[in-house]
Amino acid sequence: MTVLIAGAGIGGLTTALMLHERGISVEIYEAAREVREVGVGINVLPHAIRELANLGLLDALDKVGVRTRKLTYLTKQGQEVWNELRGMHAGHEVPQFSIHRGRLQKVIYDAVVERLGKDKIHTGRRLAGFIQDEAGVTAHFTDSVQGGDATTHRAEVLLCADGIHSAGRRHFYPNEGAPSWQGVVMWRGAAEWPVWEDGESMAIGGGLGGKFVLYPIAPAEKGKQLLNWVVNVRIKDPEISTPPPDNWSRQVSLAEVLPHALRFHVPGMDIGGLVKKTPTIYEYPMADRDPLPRWTFGRVTLLGDAAHPMYPVGSNGASQAILDARCLADALAKAEHPRAALWQYEKDRLPKTAEVVRTNRIGGPERVIDEVEKRAPAGFKSIDKVLSHDDRKAIVGGYANMAGFSRVTAARSVP
Repeated sequence: MTVLIAGAGIGGLTTALMLHERGISVEIYEAAREVREVGVGINVLPHAIRELANLGLLDALDKVGVRTRKLTYLTKQGQEVWNELRGMHAGHEVPQFSIHRGRLQKVIYDAVVERLGKDKIHTGRRLAGFIQDEAGVTAHFTDSVQGGDATTHRAEVLLCADGIHSAGRRHFYPNEGAPSWQGVVMWRGAAEWPVWEDGESMAIGGGLGGKFVLYPIAPAEKGKQLLNWVVNVRIKDPEISTPPPDNWSRQVSLAEVLPHALRFHVPGMDIGGLVKKTPTIYEYPMADRDPLPRWTFGRVTLLGDAAHPMYPVGSNGASQAILDARCLADALAKAEHPRAALWQYEKDRLPKTAEVVRTNRIGGPERVIDEVEKRAPAGFKSIDKVLSHDDRKAIVGGYANMAGFSRVTAARSVP
């Protein structure tokens, strides 16, 4: 069997490694000229790191990422709402990683090159269309860089892992329209900064309409560390505004972002200084898409953001793509026919990811901050009088159960 993969992102590359491990041939097609270390920070949860560890990537991840120890939820004013240990500190067998998205992708890419060969990755090739018959699928790729001749390739399966603007998804759902948007933009950046707290912790301050996120994404060196930050702010009414088509990862000025960043307080952190120190600030719309009724049509299916783009809440986007990869690889290795494998993959993963998409829209585990800020907008003297420990635990722990990364025993709070 041969599988064509459109998209050399985290999901597509991880799937390639897993299929190769199961003896299935892979060809990867990426629209960009080269696979580069782009983006800023992300978190990858233990259930996904377990899959990467099983691929032998844990040592490489340790060299470029941080094993997350603690997560603290705060109000905009910096008052603590909830804290908990994460990863192995919380009893998982593997860590949670805070890491630069590009460096995570590079770790997986390097493993693909080493194990499959660089000739299996075809860059500058964008999926343009495909046709199917009883024996296979024929995919057409255009030259996305120089506008040269198109190429045609045939295989038993086509996997569309080509992101939120997926050509494969658009083929099956041509009238879906633009991604769903609630009027929130994310300004993101990273800067070298003196180690904050223990160099392994993260903080989230504020709810869905206005939030500041902070965490390290590289090992500390000489007392400094690459510190990732995010500012989420609702700037428009989504009923009358759509996200501008050109603001997917566009650069913005410090003057545009700094006033919003200064609305937040994180104990022990000079937010204004960190933002001013950041060399490049990027803007992204906080967008997703409605869950689909199906991903699979014959020998073609969707994976990752092509299948279930979700709000970056609860550290789940890349994690869910990695879980997709494992499920699809297992199904293709075990099933008697590719169509049966793709059906089994969809049956398992579609309902699980649809629930994550829906839950992220109302804030995911960070909804605990919204609940507190709604009840005590001016702050509080006792958090337990605003929202009880059990109620806060139910919100945070309920999300972990739903998203598949909870432990059998209850999460331990930080002493």
